[in-house]
Amino acid sequence: MKSPPLSIWAAAVFLTFISQSVQSVGGKQCVCQLKNSERPFPMDKLDSIRTSASQCNRTITPDKMEEIDVLTLGLQRRLEQLEESVAVLEKEDDGELYGAVSLRIVELEMAEVLELMAKLNRTIRSHQQLSEATSTKLQSMMEEMQDLEEFDHMHVVKKLQENQRMKRDLAHCQHELQVTPHPPTPAPGHCPQGQLVSVSGPRTYSLTQYGTSYSYGAWGKDPNPPPGKENMHWLVALTSSNVFANYVRQYSSLSTIVVGVGHTDTVIAPSNPTTNTIQGPNVVMYGDALYYGCYNTPSICRFNMTARTVTNVALPQNSGFNNKFPFGHLEAAYIYSDLDFATDESGVWVIYTSPENFGNIIISKVLTDSPPALEKTWKTSLHKRTATNTFMACGVLYATRYVDKETEEIFYSFDTVTGEERYDLKIQIKKMLTNVQSLNYNPQERMLYMYSDAYILSYDVIFR
Repeated sequence: MKSPPLSIWAAAVFLTFISQSVQSVGGKQCVCQLKNSERPFPMDKLDSIRTSASQCNRTITPDKMEEIDVLTLGLQRRLEQLEESVAVLEKEDDGELYGAVSLRIVELEMAEVLELMAKLNRTIRSHQQLSEATSTKLQSMMEEMQDLEEFDHMHVVKKLQENQRMKRDLAHCQHELQVTPHPPTPAPGHCPQGQLVSVSGPRTYSLTQYGTSYSYGAWGKDPNPPPGKENMHWLVALTSSNVFANYVRQYSSLSTIVVGVGHTDTVIAPSNPTTNTIQGPNVVMYGDALYYGCYNTPSICRFNMTARTVTNVALPQNSGFNNKFPFGHLEAAYIYSDLDFATDESGVWVIYTSPENFGNIIISKVLTDSPPALEKTWKTSLHKRTATNTFMACGVLYATRYVDKETEEIFYSFDTVTGEERYDLKIQIKKMLTNVQSLNYNPQERMLYMYSDAYILSYDVIFR
Protein backbone atom coordinates (compact mmCIF):
# COMPACT_ATOMS: atom_id res chain seq x y z
CA MET A 1 0.00 0.00 0.00
CA LYS A 2 1.41 3.40 -1.01
CA SER A 3 1.80 6.28 1.47
CA PRO A 4 -0.44 9.30 0.86
CA PRO A 5 1.22 12.17 -1.01
CA LEU A 6 2.81 14.98 1.07
CA SER A 7 0.29 17.51 -0.23
CA ILE A 8 -2.55 15.48 1.30
CA TRP A 9 -0.85 15.56 4.72
CA ALA A 10 -0.33 19.31 4.42
CA ALA A 11 -3.97 19.80 3.56
CA ALA A 12 -4.97 17.69 6.53
CA VAL A 13 -2.84 19.76 8.90
CA PHE A 14 -4.21 23.02 7.46
CA LEU A 15 -7.79 21.85 7.81
CA THR A 16 -7.11 20.77 11.37
CA PHE A 17 -5.71 24.22 12.26
CA ILE A 18 -8.70 25.95 10.75
CA SER A 19 -12.04 24.75 11.98
CA GLN A 20 -13.89 23.15 9.10
CA SER A 21 -17.35 22.27 8.01
CA VAL A 22 -17.72 19.91 5.01
CA GLN A 23 -20.98 19.49 3.20
CA SER A 24 -21.95 17.10 0.42
CA VAL A 25 -24.08 18.45 -2.35
CA GLY A 26 -25.88 15.89 -4.42
CA GLY A 27 -23.20 13.31 -3.73
CA LYS A 28 -20.97 14.78 -6.41
CA GLN A 29 -19.34 17.89 -4.96
CA CYS A 30 -17.69 18.93 -1.67
CA VAL A 31 -17.88 22.50 -0.37
CA CYS A 32 -15.45 23.52 2.41
CA GLN A 33 -16.48 26.36 4.67
CA LEU A 34 -13.33 27.74 6.38
CA LYS A 35 -13.49 29.78 9.55
CA ASN A 36 -10.34 31.69 10.72
CA SER A 37 -9.91 31.16 14.44
CA GLU A 38 -7.44 34.12 14.72
CA ARG A 39 -8.54 37.66 15.62
CA PRO A 40 -8.34 40.23 12.77
CA PHE A 41 -5.39 42.65 12.97
CA PRO A 42 -6.57 46.00 14.48
CA MET A 43 -5.34 48.32 11.72
CA ASP A 44 -7.28 51.25 13.16
CA LYS A 45 -5.28 51.00 16.40
CA LEU A 46 -1.98 51.07 14.49
CA ASP A 47 -3.12 54.14 12.52
CA SER A 48 -4.03 55.83 15.81
CA ILE A 49 -0.52 55.19 17.20
CA ARG A 50 1.06 56.59 14.02
CA THR A 51 -1.06 59.73 14.26
CA SER A 52 -0.12 60.24 17.91
CA ALA A 53 3.59 59.82 17.11
CA SER A 54 3.36 62.40 14.30
CA GLN A 55 1.63 64.85 16.63
CA CYS A 56 4.41 64.43 19.21
CA ASN A 57 7.07 65.10 16.55
CA ARG A 58 5.30 68.28 15.45
CA THR A 59 4.73 69.49 19.02
CA ILE A 60 8.18 68.79 20.49
CA THR A 61 10.84 70.43 18.29
CA PRO A 62 14.53 71.23 18.96
CA ASP A 63 13.72 74.96 18.99
CA LYS A 64 11.04 74.45 21.65
CA MET A 65 13.45 72.46 23.82
CA GLU A 66 15.98 75.35 23.65
CA GLU A 67 13.45 78.05 24.60
CA ILE A 68 14.06 77.90 28.35
CA ASP A 69 17.87 77.86 27.95
CA VAL A 70 17.75 80.87 25.63
CA LEU A 71 15.39 82.81 27.92
CA THR A 72 17.45 81.97 31.03
CA LEU A 73 20.67 83.13 29.36
CA GLY A 74 18.94 86.29 28.14
CA LEU A 75 17.65 87.00 31.65
CA GLN A 76 21.13 86.50 33.09
CA ARG A 77 22.60 88.95 30.56
CA ARG A 78 19.87 91.52 31.24
CA LEU A 79 20.45 91.29 35.01
CA GLU A 80 24.18 91.84 34.50
CA GLN A 81 23.42 94.83 32.31
CA LEU A 82 20.97 96.19 34.91
CA GLU A 83 23.55 95.80 37.68
CA GLU A 84 26.10 97.64 35.57
CA SER A 85 23.65 100.48 34.83
CA VAL A 86 22.78 100.88 38.52
CA ALA A 87 26.48 101.02 39.41
CA VAL A 88 27.05 103.71 36.78
CA LEU A 89 24.06 105.68 38.09
CA GLU A 90 25.37 105.54 41.66
CA LYS A 91 28.88 106.51 40.58
CA GLU A 92 28.23 109.22 38.00
CA ASP A 93 24.89 110.75 39.06
CA ASP A 94 25.24 114.53 38.81
CA GLY A 95 21.75 115.25 40.18
CA GLU A 96 20.75 116.84 36.89
CA LEU A 97 20.07 115.73 33.30
CA TYR A 98 22.57 112.88 33.17
CA GLY A 99 21.22 111.36 36.40
CA ALA A 100 17.64 111.60 35.11
CA VAL A 101 18.56 109.95 31.81
CA SER A 102 20.51 107.19 33.58
CA LEU A 103 17.57 106.57 35.92
CA ARG A 104 15.26 106.29 32.93
CA ILE A 105 17.59 103.69 31.39
CA VAL A 106 17.49 101.69 34.64
CA GLU A 107 13.67 101.88 34.64
CA LEU A 108 13.50 100.61 31.05
CA GLU A 109 15.94 97.79 31.81
CA MET A 110 13.88 96.84 34.90
CA ALA A 111 10.75 96.66 32.75
CA GLU A 112 12.57 94.43 30.25
CA VAL A 113 13.78 92.14 33.05
CA LEU A 114 10.26 91.81 34.49
CA GLU A 115 8.81 91.11 31.06
CA LEU A 116 11.49 88.49 30.41
CA MET A 117 10.81 86.83 33.80
CA ALA A 118 7.09 86.69 33.04
CA LYS A 119 7.80 85.14 29.66
CA LEU A 120 10.17 82.62 31.26
CA ASN A 121 7.50 81.62 33.83
CA ARG A 122 4.89 81.22 31.09
CA THR A 123 7.26 79.11 29.03
CA ILE A 124 8.14 76.88 32.02
CA ARG A 125 4.44 76.30 32.78
CA SER A 126 3.76 75.55 29.13
CA HIS A 127 6.64 73.06 29.02
CA GLN A 128 5.43 71.36 32.21
CA GLN A 129 1.95 70.92 30.74
CA LEU A 130 3.42 69.67 27.48
CA SER A 131 5.68 67.23 29.37
CA GLU A 132 2.77 65.81 31.38
CA ALA A 133 0.54 65.44 28.31
CA THR A 134 3.33 63.85 26.28
CA SER A 135 4.23 61.44 29.09
CA THR A 136 0.61 60.27 29.33
CA LYS A 137 0.37 59.88 25.57
CA LEU A 138 3.64 57.92 25.37
CA GLN A 139 2.53 55.56 28.14
CA SER A 140 -0.72 54.92 26.26
CA MET A 141 1.16 54.33 23.00
CA MET A 142 3.51 51.85 24.70
CA GLU A 143 0.59 49.86 26.10
CA GLU A 144 -1.12 49.79 22.70
CA MET A 145 2.10 48.64 21.01
CA GLN A 146 2.43 45.82 23.53
CA ASP A 147 -1.12 44.74 22.67
CA LEU A 148 -0.23 44.73 18.97
CA GLU A 149 2.78 42.50 19.62
CA GLU A 150 0.34 39.65 20.35
CA PHE A 151 -0.31 39.49 16.60
CA ASP A 152 3.39 39.03 15.86
CA HIS A 153 3.35 35.22 15.70
CA MET A 154 6.73 35.08 13.97
CA HIS A 155 8.35 37.24 16.73
CA VAL A 156 9.66 39.81 14.24
CA VAL A 157 9.44 42.66 16.76
CA LYS A 158 11.25 40.68 19.43
CA LYS A 159 14.07 39.83 17.01
CA LEU A 160 14.37 43.49 15.97
CA GLN A 161 14.63 44.55 19.60
CA GLU A 162 17.33 41.96 20.22
CA ASN A 163 19.25 43.18 17.13
CA GLN A 164 19.05 46.79 18.32
CA ARG A 165 20.36 45.85 21.76
CA MET A 166 23.20 43.93 20.15
CA LYS A 167 24.09 46.90 17.90
CA ARG A 168 24.16 49.24 20.91
CA ASP A 169 26.39 46.84 22.85
CA LEU A 170 28.78 46.49 19.89
CA ALA A 171 28.92 50.26 19.36
CA HIS A 172 29.64 50.77 23.07
CA CYS A 173 32.46 48.20 22.98
CA GLN A 174 33.94 49.77 19.84
CA HIS A 175 33.81 53.25 21.41
CA GLU A 176 35.61 52.02 24.55
CA LEU A 177 38.34 50.45 22.42
CA GLN A 178 38.92 53.64 20.39
CA VAL A 179 38.48 56.24 23.13
CA THR A 180 41.44 58.55 23.80
CA PRO A 181 41.88 60.89 26.78
CA HIS A 182 40.87 64.52 26.22
CA PRO A 183 43.72 67.02 25.97
CA PRO A 184 44.08 69.28 29.02
CA THR A 185 43.53 72.38 26.83
CA PRO A 186 41.00 72.42 23.96
CA ALA A 187 42.65 72.62 20.57
CA PRO A 188 42.34 76.01 18.79
CA GLY A 189 39.27 76.17 16.61
CA HIS A 190 37.08 74.07 18.90
CA CYS A 191 34.90 75.71 21.53
CA PRO A 192 34.92 74.14 25.00
CA GLN A 193 31.37 75.49 25.36
CA GLY A 194 30.20 73.55 22.27
CA GLN A 195 29.08 74.52 18.79
CA LEU A 196 27.37 77.75 17.79
CA VAL A 197 23.68 76.89 17.40
CA SER A 198 21.74 80.16 17.56
CA VAL A 199 21.84 83.93 18.02
CA SER A 200 19.28 85.67 20.24
CA GLY A 201 18.40 89.32 20.53
CA PRO A 202 19.00 92.09 19.86
CA ARG A 203 20.01 92.79 23.43
CA THR A 204 21.10 96.37 22.67
CA TYR A 205 19.48 98.54 19.99
CA SER A 206 20.29 102.25 19.88
CA LEU A 207 21.08 105.13 17.58
CA THR A 208 24.59 106.49 18.09
CA GLN A 209 25.47 109.96 19.30
CA TYR A 210 25.92 110.96 15.64
CA GLY A 211 22.26 110.29 14.82
CA THR A 212 21.65 109.00 11.30
CA SER A 213 24.53 111.00 9.80
CA TYR A 214 26.97 108.11 9.40
CA SER A 215 25.55 104.79 8.23
CA TYR A 216 28.97 103.04 8.10
CA GLY A 217 31.02 102.16 11.14
CA ALA A 218 31.75 99.63 13.88
CA TRP A 219 31.54 99.36 17.65
CA GLY A 220 32.31 96.89 20.40
CA LYS A 221 34.18 96.06 23.56
CA ASP A 222 37.84 95.04 23.81
CA PRO A 223 37.93 91.28 24.63
CA ASN A 224 41.47 91.67 26.01
CA PRO A 225 41.37 95.05 27.77
CA PRO A 226 44.12 96.59 29.89
CA PRO A 227 43.43 97.13 33.62
CA GLY A 228 40.94 99.92 34.20
CA LYS A 229 39.28 99.61 30.79
CA GLU A 230 37.24 96.45 31.39
CA ASN A 231 33.90 98.24 30.83
CA MET A 232 35.08 100.58 28.07
CA HIS A 233 33.12 100.54 24.79
CA TRP A 234 34.50 101.97 21.55
CA LEU A 235 32.85 103.41 18.45
CA VAL A 236 34.24 104.21 15.00
CA ALA A 237 31.95 106.08 12.59
CA LEU A 238 33.19 106.59 9.04
CA THR A 239 32.76 110.35 8.96
CA SER A 240 34.12 110.98 5.46
CA SER A 241 32.19 109.59 2.44
CA ASN A 242 31.13 106.53 4.50
CA VAL A 243 34.67 105.26 3.86
CA PHE A 244 37.21 107.02 6.11
CA ALA A 245 37.66 107.96 9.78
CA ASN A 246 40.56 109.53 11.68
CA TYR A 247 39.61 109.04 15.35
CA VAL A 248 38.18 106.52 17.82
CA ARG A 249 35.43 107.47 20.27
CA GLN A 250 35.38 105.68 23.66
CA TYR A 251 32.72 105.48 26.38
CA SER A 252 33.14 104.39 29.99
CA SER A 253 30.22 101.92 29.89
CA LEU A 254 27.40 100.51 27.80
CA SER A 255 24.96 102.99 29.35
CA THR A 256 27.02 106.00 28.33
CA ILE A 257 27.34 104.87 24.71
CA VAL A 258 23.59 104.23 24.57
CA VAL A 259 22.82 107.67 26.01
CA GLY A 260 25.64 109.28 24.03
CA VAL A 261 27.40 111.13 26.84
CA GLY A 262 30.79 111.16 28.55
CA HIS A 263 32.92 110.19 25.56
CA THR A 264 36.60 110.74 24.80
CA ASP A 265 38.05 110.96 21.28
CA THR A 266 41.48 109.62 20.39
CA VAL A 267 42.82 111.06 17.13
CA ILE A 268 44.75 108.76 14.78
CA ALA A 269 45.53 111.16 11.92
CA PRO A 270 45.41 114.99 11.68
CA SER A 271 43.02 115.05 8.71
CA ASN A 272 40.56 112.77 6.95
CA PRO A 273 41.53 111.07 4.73
CA THR A 274 45.31 110.94 4.87
CA THR A 275 48.11 108.53 5.80
CA ASN A 276 47.09 106.13 8.61
CA THR A 277 43.39 107.02 8.22
CA ILE A 278 40.91 104.21 8.90
CA GLN A 279 39.56 102.85 5.59
CA GLY A 280 36.48 100.63 5.62
CA PRO A 281 33.96 99.72 8.35
CA ASN A 282 35.28 96.36 9.54
CA VAL A 283 37.59 97.34 12.42
CA VAL A 284 38.21 95.71 15.82
CA MET A 285 39.94 96.52 19.10
CA TYR A 286 42.12 93.98 20.91
CA GLY A 287 44.64 94.52 23.70
CA ASP A 288 44.07 98.32 23.70
CA ALA A 289 44.97 98.52 20.00
CA LEU A 290 42.72 99.22 17.01
CA TYR A 291 43.17 97.00 13.92
CA TYR A 292 41.92 98.37 10.61
CA GLY A 293 42.56 98.66 6.88
CA CYS A 294 45.24 101.26 6.11
CA TYR A 295 44.38 104.20 3.89
CA ASN A 296 44.82 103.47 0.17
CA THR A 297 47.11 100.44 0.71
CA PRO A 298 46.52 96.66 1.05
CA SER A 299 47.91 96.67 4.59
CA ILE A 300 46.90 96.07 8.20
CA CYS A 301 47.27 99.07 10.50
CA ARG A 302 47.60 98.74 14.28
CA PHE A 303 46.93 101.87 16.35
CA ASN A 304 48.15 101.74 19.96
CA MET A 305 45.48 103.59 21.97
CA THR A 306 47.90 104.50 24.79
CA ALA A 307 51.08 105.36 22.89
CA ARG A 308 49.04 106.76 19.96
CA THR A 309 51.38 105.21 17.41
CA VAL A 310 50.58 103.38 14.18
CA THR A 311 52.44 100.33 12.88
CA ASN A 312 51.49 98.19 9.89
CA VAL A 313 52.12 95.06 7.87
CA ALA A 314 51.39 94.48 4.19
CA LEU A 315 48.99 91.77 3.05
CA PRO A 316 50.19 89.22 0.45
CA GLN A 317 50.77 90.61 -3.04
CA ASN A 318 47.63 91.36 -5.14
CA SER A 319 45.29 91.21 -2.14
CA GLY A 320 42.07 93.08 -2.86
CA PHE A 321 41.62 96.62 -1.50
CA ASN A 322 40.06 99.97 -2.52
CA ASN A 323 36.58 98.48 -3.05
CA LYS A 324 37.63 95.64 -5.38
CA PHE A 325 36.10 92.84 -3.28
CA PRO A 326 33.45 94.32 -0.96
CA PHE A 327 30.78 92.43 0.97
CA GLY A 328 27.17 92.96 -0.07
CA HIS A 329 23.94 91.53 -1.43
CA LEU A 330 21.75 91.98 -4.52
CA GLU A 331 20.37 95.33 -3.36
CA ALA A 332 23.55 96.90 -1.98
CA ALA A 333 27.33 96.60 -1.84
CA TYR A 334 29.08 97.52 1.43
CA ILE A 335 31.71 99.83 0.01
CA TYR A 336 35.37 99.47 0.96
CA SER A 337 34.77 96.33 3.03
CA ASP A 338 37.65 94.50 1.29
CA LEU A 339 39.35 93.82 4.64
CA ASP A 340 37.34 92.40 7.53
CA PHE A 341 38.98 92.17 10.95
CA ALA A 342 37.73 89.75 13.62
CA THR A 343 38.50 88.78 17.22
CA ASP A 344 37.99 85.48 19.01
CA GLU A 345 39.43 83.49 21.94
CA SER A 346 42.88 83.32 20.31
CA GLY A 347 43.29 86.93 19.16
CA VAL A 348 42.93 88.85 15.89
CA TRP A 349 42.18 87.63 12.35
CA VAL A 350 41.90 89.33 8.96
CA ILE A 351 39.56 88.16 6.20
CA TYR A 352 40.23 89.25 2.61
CA THR A 353 40.69 87.82 -0.91
CA SER A 354 42.69 88.10 -4.14
CA PRO A 355 42.25 87.48 -7.89
CA GLU A 356 44.65 84.52 -7.60
CA ASN A 357 42.16 82.87 -5.21
CA PHE A 358 39.32 83.70 -7.65
CA GLY A 359 37.72 86.11 -5.18
CA ASN A 360 37.25 83.36 -2.59
CA ILE A 361 37.76 84.27 1.06
CA ILE A 362 41.25 84.04 2.57
CA ILE A 363 41.78 83.93 6.36
CA SER A 364 45.02 84.99 8.04
CA LYS A 365 45.91 84.93 11.73
CA VAL A 366 47.36 88.26 12.88
CA LEU A 367 50.22 88.32 15.36
CA THR A 368 49.29 91.10 17.79
CA ASP A 369 52.77 92.55 18.23
CA SER A 370 53.98 96.00 17.27
CA PRO A 371 54.35 95.98 14.33
CA PRO A 372 51.73 93.30 13.60
CA ALA A 373 52.60 90.28 11.48
CA LEU A 374 50.76 87.56 9.58
CA GLU A 375 50.91 83.99 10.82
CA LYS A 376 49.20 81.01 9.16
CA THR A 377 46.81 81.51 6.21
CA TRP A 378 43.83 79.43 5.04
CA LYS A 379 42.00 79.53 1.68
CA THR A 380 38.29 78.77 1.43
CA SER A 381 35.84 78.00 -1.39
CA LEU A 382 33.41 80.79 -0.40
CA HIS A 383 33.32 83.73 -2.80
CA LYS A 384 33.61 86.94 -0.80
CA ARG A 385 30.90 88.80 -2.73
CA THR A 386 28.29 86.17 -1.80
CA ALA A 387 28.58 87.11 1.89
CA THR A 388 27.45 90.23 3.75
CA ASN A 389 29.85 89.84 6.70
CA THR A 390 32.09 87.40 8.54
CA PHE A 391 33.23 86.84 12.12
CA MET A 392 35.41 84.35 14.00
CA ALA A 393 34.57 82.24 17.07
CA CYS A 394 36.94 79.60 18.48
CA GLY A 395 39.00 79.54 15.28
CA VAL A 396 35.94 78.99 13.10
CA LEU A 397 35.00 81.50 10.41
CA TYR A 398 31.27 82.21 10.08
CA ALA A 399 29.77 84.05 7.10
CA THR A 400 26.39 85.76 6.87
CA ARG A 401 24.09 86.53 3.96
CA TYR A 402 21.07 88.75 3.37
CA VAL A 403 17.69 86.97 3.55
CA ASP A 404 15.30 89.93 3.75
CA LYS A 405 14.99 93.30 5.48
CA GLU A 406 14.27 91.64 8.84
CA THR A 407 16.60 88.63 8.67
CA GLU A 408 20.31 87.92 8.24
CA GLU A 409 21.50 84.30 8.13
CA ILE A 410 24.73 82.62 9.22
CA PHE A 411 24.97 80.09 6.40
CA TYR A 412 28.65 79.11 6.16
CA SER A 413 31.52 78.05 8.40
CA PHE A 414 35.19 77.14 7.94
CA ASP A 415 37.10 75.40 10.74
CA THR A 416 40.75 76.44 10.68
CA VAL A 417 41.76 73.34 12.64
CA THR A 418 40.07 70.63 10.57
CA GLY A 419 39.62 72.50 7.28
CA GLU A 420 35.95 71.48 7.29
CA GLU A 421 33.58 73.74 5.32
CA ARG A 422 29.81 73.84 5.78
CA TYR A 423 27.18 75.67 3.74
CA ASP A 424 24.10 74.42 5.65
CA LEU A 425 24.08 76.26 9.01
CA LYS A 426 20.83 78.28 8.60
CA ILE A 427 21.28 80.27 11.86
CA GLN A 428 19.10 83.36 11.62
CA ILE A 429 19.73 86.81 13.12
CA LYS A 430 16.83 89.18 13.67
CA LYS A 431 17.63 92.61 12.21
CA MET A 432 16.09 95.95 13.10
CA LEU A 433 17.35 97.65 9.92
CA THR A 434 18.13 96.47 6.40
CA ASN A 435 21.92 96.53 6.08
CA VAL A 436 24.74 95.26 8.30
CA GLN A 437 27.95 97.22 7.76
CA SER A 438 30.04 95.39 10.39
CA LEU A 439 29.73 92.36 12.66
CA ASN A 440 32.19 91.06 15.25
CA TYR A 441 32.27 88.48 18.06
CA ASN A 442 33.43 89.21 21.61
CA PRO A 443 34.58 85.91 23.23
CA GLN A 444 34.67 87.41 26.73
CA GLU A 445 30.91 88.04 26.69
CA ARG A 446 29.91 85.59 23.93
CA MET A 447 28.21 88.43 22.11
CA LEU A 448 27.99 89.75 18.55
CA TYR A 449 28.37 93.49 18.03
CA MET A 450 26.60 94.85 14.92
CA TYR A 451 26.68 98.25 13.23
CA SER A 452 23.57 98.58 11.07
CA ASP A 453 22.59 101.72 9.13
CA ALA A 454 23.87 104.10 11.87
CA TYR A 455 22.45 101.97 14.73
CA ILE A 456 24.42 99.84 17.19
CA LEU A 457 23.08 96.42 18.21
CA SER A 458 24.33 93.47 20.25
CA TYR A 459 23.27 89.82 20.31
CA ASP A 460 23.82 86.82 22.58
CA VAL A 461 25.57 83.87 20.92
CA ILE A 462 24.28 80.47 22.06
CA PHE A 463 26.63 77.46 22.09
CA ARG A 464 25.68 73.85 22.80
